[in-house]
Amino acid sequence: MRFILGKLAATLLALVLISDIAAAQTKVTIAVGGGACLCYLPTVLAKQLGEYEKAGLAVELVDLKGGSDALRAVLGGSADVVSGYFDHCVNLAAKKQELQSFVVYDRYPGLVLVVSPGHTADIKSIKDLASKKIGVSAPGSSTDFFLKFLLKKNGVDPAGVAVIGVGLGATAVAAMEQGQIDAAVMLDPSVTVLQGGHPDLRILSDTRTQKDTLDVFGGEYPGGALYSTTAWVAGHEKEVQALTNAILSTLGWIHAHTAEEIMDKMPPEMVGKNKELYLAALKNTIPMYSQTGKMDPKGADAVLAVFSEGSPEVAKANVDVSKTYTNKYVEQAKKTTGLNAR
Repeated sequence: MRFILGKLAATLLALVLISDIAAAQTKVTIAVGGGACLCYLPTVLAKQLGEYEKAGLAVELVDLKGGSDALRAVLGGSADVVSGYFDHCVNLAAKKQELQSFVVYDRYPGLVLVVSPGHTADIKSIKDLASKKIGVSAPGSSTDFFLKFLLKKNGVDPAGVAVIGVGLGATAVAAMEQGQIDAAVMLDPSVTVLQGGHPDLRILSDTRTQKDTLDVFGGEYPGGALYSTTAWVAGHEKEVQALTNAILSTLGWIHAHTAEEIMDKMPPEMVGKNKELYLAALKNTIPMYSQTGKMDPKGADAVLAVFSEGSPEVAKANVDVSKTYTNKYVEQAKKTTGLNAR
């Protein structure tokens, strides 16, 4: 009898401890602008490594078609945080909607303007895209912003092209191969997957490396970051700090491991059937991931400059770009835990 009572007490104690741990974890919902895209890998990998749990959070990742959809989820109240491109924070500031990024995981945007395999012969430059059908992840997403910037920079009226949402993964590759669109703004692993089947694939613009990014934008240009409304960030500092800690730990893990080890941790459905092509894309992408998690003020200024050039609304808005990001939580993580991406 004593043995049974002892066993029962131990079971009850275990249940209490489990419930206490669950209660201690705060639930946070992150809307991801296309989880299969390698540009968002740190957000997904943090979940796979258990970094959110270690930081005291129960994180739910909601995978959406593009960054604009993820942004709408936060603005509509169905998600707390966006895992998406920082440029949305600048664009929305011009419309008096206050968003703030608090940890950056992409040093470069990784956006690539690619010609569909069936149009390699007739589309040789960005100028040839006039009146063509061009794919983006979703209208209003960073892929769309990038397209409009490149078109204007090359003297093509953005209003004269048909912009079509095709997603970022297999749907984008299929749209290109089936000739549904003439060109598309894509990201890895989709670009590398497409190149695997079409070695002569024509690339019109590429921002996967520092050199390419400087060539396109004239300076570094931050890509993926975690951000939310300024009000949510100010009202949830504990959660923001925990998310920052989790991403910094993940960035540190990325830079301390091989591409093969990183791939092994990713969900199989995101890796896909062709592991070799995914691995090749990942090797190309790793240098893109931040080593510090901090926003470079010059990079934020470059985003504002790009949007000001392409949008009269942004140019006239006198946006204070310093309010669209904060390095406070990254700096705090380094002080209290010694965390830094590298």
